[in-house]
Amino acid sequence: MHHLRSCLKRYRTEAILSPLFKLLEAAMELLVPLVVAKIVDVGIAGGDRAYILHACLLLGAFGLMGLLFALTAQYFAAKAAVGVSADLRERLFAKMQSFSFSQIDEMGAPSMLTRMTSDVQQVQTGVNMTLRLLLRSPIVVFGATAMAFAVDAQAALVFVALIPLLALAVYGVMAACLPRYRRVQERLDGVYLSARENLVGARVLRAFRKEEDEVQAFDRKTEGLLAAQTRVGAIAAVTNPLTFLLVNLAAVVLIFWGGLRVDAGAIGQGDVLALYGYLSLILVELVKLANLIVTVTKAVTCANRVGAVLDASGERETVLPRGEREEGAHVVFEHVGFTYAGGGAPALSDVNVSVRRGQTVGVLGGTGSGKSTLVDLLPRFYEATEGRVLLGGEDVRSIPVRELRQRVGYVPQKVALFRGTIRSNLRWGKPDCTDAEMERALRIAQAEDVAAAKGGTEGAVEQEGRNFSGGQRQRLTIARAVVRDPEVLILDDSSSALDYATDARLRQALAALDCTVFVVSQRASSVRRADVIVVLDEGRVAGVGTHEELERGCGVYREILASQTEASS
Repeated sequence: MHHLRSCLKRYRTEAILSPLFKLLEAAMELLVPLVVAKIVDVGIAGGDRAYILHACLLLGAFGLMGLLFALTAQYFAAKAAVGVSADLRERLFAKMQSFSFSQIDEMGAPSMLTRMTSDVQQVQTGVNMTLRLLLRSPIVVFGATAMAFAVDAQAALVFVALIPLLALAVYGVMAACLPRYRRVQERLDGVYLSARENLVGARVLRAFRKEEDEVQAFDRKTEGLLAAQTRVGAIAAVTNPLTFLLVNLAAVVLIFWGGLRVDAGAIGQGDVLALYGYLSLILVELVKLANLIVTVTKAVTCANRVGAVLDASGERETVLPRGEREEGAHVVFEHVGFTYAGGGAPALSDVNVSVRRGQTVGVLGGTGSGKSTLVDLLPRFYEATEGRVLLGGEDVRSIPVRELRQRVGYVPQKVALFRGTIRSNLRWGKPDCTDAEMERALRIAQAEDVAAAKGGTEGAVEQEGRNFSGGQRQRLTIARAVVRDPEVLILDDSSSALDYATDARLRQALAALDCTVFVVSQRASSVRRADVIVVLDEGRVAGVGTHEELERGCGVYREILASQTEASS
C-alpha cells in the first residue's frame, strides 16, 4: 500500500479537494429534511403559500449547489484516480524491465499482464470511490444522527441502536470477501495464460486440430473463475439486503415512536418527516458505503498484488565487487553449474570451457542438453549457481549489467522484431549507428537483399516482423546484434531457418569479425568449421575440440554426426 500512497502524493491537492467538495454536497443534503419539516409544520399548517414558495426555492438552490459540488468532487477524484493508475502502470513497467530471467520465469508473463491491466484498473476504481465516499458517507451517517438528536433526542435513539448493527454487518462481509477476491485474481491469471498460449500457438493448435480440446480447457478455466466470482459475489450481495432490512426495521420503529411523540405533542408532523428523511439518508449512504467496502476490498487485494511486483528487488547491477582482471582466456566457464528455480535436476553440471578472443565456438547437443542455458550465463540472463563465468578476465557478476550487455551481442532462439522500420530495429543494437554501419551489419548478416526488397532501411516492420519470412527475420536480428560491434556475439540457434548456402556465407562473414562468436545449434554442419566445438549431453561436457578431434575422441559427437548423416541421406 505504500506504493499507492506514494503515487497519491503527486495528487495531494486533488485528494483533498474531492472529499472537501463531497462534504459540502453532504451539508446541502443534511439541510433538506429540516426545510421539508418547516414546510409541513409552518407553511402547510399555517397556509402560508409565500413561505412554501420561498422554502421550495431554497430546496432548489440546495439541489443546484449540491450538483455543482458533486461534479467538482468527481472531477478531482477522477483526475487523482487516473493519475495514480498511470503512475502505477509506469512503475510496474519499469520494474518488469529490471527483472532477471529467473524472476520473469517465476512470476509469469500472464500474471504480470493481469497486474498491469485488471489489477491497476481495480485500484483506480477503488481510489475514485474512496475519495468521493470514504469521508462523505460516515459524515452523512453521523451528521444525520446528530441532526436527528436536534429534532428529537428520544426518537434519535433508534439511530444509535442502528449504526453499530450496520457497521458489524458491513465489517463481516468485508472480512469474508478479502481472501476470496485474491483467489479470483489468481484464477484470472490462469485465464490470461490460456488465452495468451492459444494466441501465440495458433498455428500449432490448428495443425494438430486441438481447437475443441483447447476450447474445453478454456471453458473449465473460465467456469472456475465464474465459480470463484459467484461465491464472492454471493457474499458481497448480502450487504445491500442486510442493510435494507435493518434500516427498514428501524424505520418501522421510528414511525411508530414518532407517531406516539406527535400524539403527545412533543414534536410536530414535520419533525417525523425530517427524522424519516435522515433515516433514508443513512440508508442510502450505508448502501454506498457497503458498495465502497466491496470495491475497496477488491482494490486492496489488487494493490497488494501490484505491490508484490514493485517490492521485488529486480536484477542486481553487480553481485561481486569488481577486482583486477585475471590473465588468460577471453571467455572462461570454470566448474559452472546451474539449476533453474524449482527445476529439480541441474541444467548444467561442472562445465569447464576456455575460449580465446576471436575464436568461433560451436555449442552442440541434443534438446535439453543445456546449450541455451550455457550461453545465457555469459550476459548474465541467469546467474551460475556453481562456479563462475569470466569475460575478459573478470567474473561477469562483478561487471555492471549495462556494461556487460553492451559488450555482448545476443540473437535469441525466438526471433523478436519490433513494429517500426528496419532502421529503427537496427538501432536497438546501436542507437547512434550510421548508415554505413547499418549497411555493413546487413551485409555480414546476409540481409542486404531483405532490406532492398522492402525499399531499404526505411522499409516497414510490422508487429513481430510478420511481414518477413522466418529466415529474413533471423538475418535482421543477426544484423541488429552485429551493428553494435560486440566483444562477444551469441547466436542461439538463430540460423535454423536459413538454407545451407546462406548459412555457409553467414558463417564465413562472422569468422572475419574481430569478436568471439558462440554459435548454438543442433545441426553439426553449422558448427563443424568452428575453432572450438563444445558438445553437451544432459548438462555435462561430453567433449571439447575441433571437428576432427571430436570425431576421433567423442562418442556423443559421432552419434550426432551419424544420426544427421542418416537423416539427410
